[in-house]
Amino acid sequence: MPDFVAALAAAAAFCAGLIALNAVTRLALHWQLGPADLGENGFLQIGGALILARATYRRGGGRRRHQATGQVP
Repeated sequence: MPDFVAALAAAAAFCAGLIALNAVTRLALHWQLGPADLGENGFLQIGGALILARATYRRGGGRRRHQATGQVP
């Protein structure tokens, strides 16, 4: 898959992941399951969305390295 498509899929995964994690955070605050300091767009939500985007980028074929040489083709 070309790098552009892999980057586009990773960006879409980041946005969707951030929206979903913010919704879960909002529900947790509404149901009083989390601490009062927990907020939307916090470190936990952005970190989770970045991990999802990174996994999507790697799965999509963006910038794979050769295992033997360690170089980008």
